[in-house]
Amino acid sequence: MRANYTVNESVQFRILSEGQISEIVGAAIEILETTGAVFYSTEALEMLKQAGAHINGNRARIPSALTKQALQSAPNSVGLYNSRTGKKAMALAGYNSYYGTGSDTPYFVDPLRGERLRARYQDVANAAKVIDALPHVDFCMSLGLVQDVPRLTSDRYQFKAMVTNTGKPMVITAHDIQGFADIVAMSEEVAGGTTELRARPFLVLYAEPISPLQHPKDSVDKLLFAAEHGIPVVYTPAPMAGATAPCTLAGTLASGISESLGGLVIHQLKQAGAPFIMGGVFTIMDMRTTIFSYAAPEFNLLQAAQTDVAHYLGLPIFCTAGCSDSNVLDQQAAAEAMFSILVTGQSGANLIHDVGYLEYGSTGSLEMLVMSNELIGMAKRFVRGIRVNKETLATEVVDQVGPGGHFLGEQHTLDYMRSEFWTPSLMNRKRYDEWKDAGAKTLGDRAHEQVLNILAEHTPVPLTKQQLDRFDEIIRNADQRHGYQ
Repeated sequence: MRANYTVNESVQFRILSEGQISEIVGAAIEILETTGAVFYSTEALEMLKQAGAHINGNRARIPSALTKQALQSAPNSVGLYNSRTGKKAMALAGYNSYYGTGSDTPYFVDPLRGERLRARYQDVANAAKVIDALPHVDFCMSLGLVQDVPRLTSDRYQFKAMVTNTGKPMVITAHDIQGFADIVAMSEEVAGGTTELRARPFLVLYAEPISPLQHPKDSVDKLLFAAEHGIPVVYTPAPMAGATAPCTLAGTLASGISESLGGLVIHQLKQAGAPFIMGGVFTIMDMRTTIFSYAAPEFNLLQAAQTDVAHYLGLPIFCTAGCSDSNVLDQQAAAEAMFSILVTGQSGANLIHDVGYLEYGSTGSLEMLVMSNELIGMAKRFVRGIRVNKETLATEVVDQVGPGGHFLGEQHTLDYMRSEFWTPSLMNRKRYDEWKDAGAKTLGDRAHEQVLNILAEHTPVPLTKQQLDRFDEIIRNADQRHGYQ
């Protein structure tokens, strides 16, 4: 029996101490109670008033007891499922980390032409197909904002492009509550009905407040619809330190977290116990260029700090990694992607999005996605850490081999080499002459080849004709309501 023995099988770290977390949470709750927030929703304001909030016009000051009540009623875990098999694919809780793409980039790097173009329906479909094939990318967001379809109904087309090309869980955006309702109807067709979708959800709604301290009507409407229908929702502020949030990182955390908690309060008032995921893309405004930086060290500090706060509050957390401020897939993109992927994995963030982003969230790239898949595999192996037990210490095997021997033919090696060693599929480990004879290909070259191979050879599990016909009917009706047909 071991006494006073601490096991640390995974590699994790924390940015904030318990005391710092408590201070930040206290400040966020104080902001909600003292400063309050603006809610552009009559329903939300009425619910808040009935619950004891102080309402002045559109501004609501939310008592701390109401925020704490919402934290107590929100579940501490959210399960997501494969849309084809119905099997559980992700358990958003604790330190479980899952990676997926980002959403709605206006531009997309066409892998066939190598050009940065306006994103189209086929780009989103291709991205979903690549996601479906990559072993370390766990969920799908639309890596492109579809712009070759009717604008006001493009969210339905975007969802169709994703769900027809991958069975992995997905995080979706919708223009408004009607768009979200149509997407839910399409999802129910895939899941087999309303009850089945609620029991085994495969999609999460992404909705945003506007920093600082504003909750738009469309965002609130979708948030409340998700609560009512049991659809998991991630509510994601995107404050910029020095612009839409205080310049200090602690101030940005307090302000942004108060926005998440404001959404949580009305969400739980609508339906206590409905699945809610705390979110936040917190970063700085680069004071030279004014860009919303996706790769600053402060960005990664804020992601990890948010995760510390979410663990403290007992909420699943939505974070960001696998992205770059670089305009192209280059050494900068690889360095920035790896840093963020490792930080979020070590911090134990749950739902980690924006893999595949270039140009500070403006451009989607399949090569960036494929490269990041490899980096995620490396990070997952690192975070998994080292198992220490009688078998892995291998003293008996060492004794059998003895001085001067080798372990290549040992059964112990055969038993453990696949689980202990991470094997690259993209990184180069060839000797120089072998690499040169094979074409002296760079990481970017190999990523491009892998993208083309997946697009040519991978076949996602198809939906039925009945399901596809129902999608077309829903989209056709939406187009007609908006006057497109």
